[in-house]
Amino acid sequence: MSEGHDSPLPAVVVDLDGTLIQSDLLWEGLPLLLKRRPADFFLSAPLWLLRGKAGFKAQVADRVIPDVETLPYRAEVLKYLSRAKNRGQKIVLASASPEQWVQPISDHLKLFDDTLASSDVINLAGSEKLKAIAELLNQEPFEYLGNSKADLPIWERATRATSVAASGRALRGLASNPEHRPLELPSTSPTKSILRALRPHQWIKNALLFVPLSLAHQLADLSRLLPTLGVFVAFCAVASAGYILNDLMDVEDDRQHPTKCKRPIASGQLSIPAAISCFFVLLACAATISGALLSPAAGAMVSGYFFLTASYSFYFKEQLIADVFILAGLYTYRVLAGGVASEIEVSPWLLAFSTFFFVSLALVKRYTELLAQSQSERRPTSRRAYAVGDLPLVESMGIASATIAILVLCLFVSSDRVTLNYARPLWLWLIPPLMYYWITRIWMLAHRGEVDADPVLFAAKDWMSIATGLILGVIVWSAAA
Repeated sequence: MSEGHDSPLPAVVVDLDGTLIQSDLLWEGLPLLLKRRPADFFLSAPLWLLRGKAGFKAQVADRVIPDVETLPYRAEVLKYLSRAKNRGQKIVLASASPEQWVQPISDHLKLFDDTLASSDVINLAGSEKLKAIAELLNQEPFEYLGNSKADLPIWERATRATSVAASGRALRGLASNPEHRPLELPSTSPTKSILRALRPHQWIKNALLFVPLSLAHQLADLSRLLPTLGVFVAFCAVASAGYILNDLMDVEDDRQHPTKCKRPIASGQLSIPAAISCFFVLLACAATISGALLSPAAGAMVSGYFFLTASYSFYFKEQLIADVFILAGLYTYRVLAGGVASEIEVSPWLLAFSTFFFVSLALVKRYTELLAQSQSERRPTSRRAYAVGDLPLVESMGIASATIAILVLCLFVSSDRVTLNYARPLWLWLIPPLMYYWITRIWMLAHRGEVDADPVLFAAKDWMSIATGLILGVIVWSAAA
């Protein structure tokens, strides 16, 4: 800690969690502990709670340290502190987080004359923090920036009580404080942040659940359609829960990404506790639908879908090639789940086509990420097993998978089952060249760097892809008529 300097102006003391940063370091540390040391998270962490809050935080801090360079700092608070420092005021960072986390932040920002933090026996919050501030400043006047109800005793003693995104209980406690001055911040909508975290635009992928019904010409059969709709809703809930889990596991990597840093959790617009609550609510909704509306087999497919998405976030996302097969498998799994829900047997030809086709699309996703990485000066994400030098190989594998998929599609179109189910099966031979055109066009655009990270969402916004889909629908309808 550096020595303070004399100043006639009061010192400025700022809280860390929720004030200087939009997040909370303990909640930042828990997902890191789960990702890096899962045994400690599940086996040791419950025992650490017996040591009290200060002891628990100290144990977590001894094992993981958040990346201080990418934390969601409040720009308005940093500007406020910079102006105070330019005026010659002493700046103190006072936090209930452990010193192992607080001091690196102080060193990184280079704004603070002193830091106060929790030890393994004292949780520096409320009256304990007030006592430490009074001792440090030798009872001199100070301004305090905080955000929670625990800061009320400190605000009462401060010459100026500045609130930063304060909680409702904190604001009610400040109502009678004549020195209260809220710091103006940009308005944010919690509802919009939650919706963005759920990524409802990704639910379009679950339309694959209706493929077996469509190919069997059973969309009008309510006894088959309604269970499929139930699985669709459950899959959407599980998918959104999976995205939240993935964002929690990837939060540090996302903050280093030029666009993913704007995601609600990474940017701090959605708190980690709120995200975890949404995660469990979504799983509860999926479980309720599965238990009340679906057959045991369809409910098992919902559970399996969650297992696959969770295993991808925790493990397979970092595994070379295996990550691609899991991503592709999630698409094919949707087709299979639609068949289970509607009690329609899915052709092995269709499953084989789906596997190779979606492997190709998964490789497009990896290719676009590697291409963007090759053109960026940012350091690469640590959760990928690919290097920029893999670009040519990934591209060749993707095109080969697409070609195999079209070959399987030709065999599927020529099978006896298709001949029996369609009045004009020859029309279906228009599908393979049209599909081959679409997938090779996607690869060509990806090679040029014109495809977003997710090729499925790119297709949903690409007018040529939409036109191709409509033509395919007309061909299938003409063949069945």
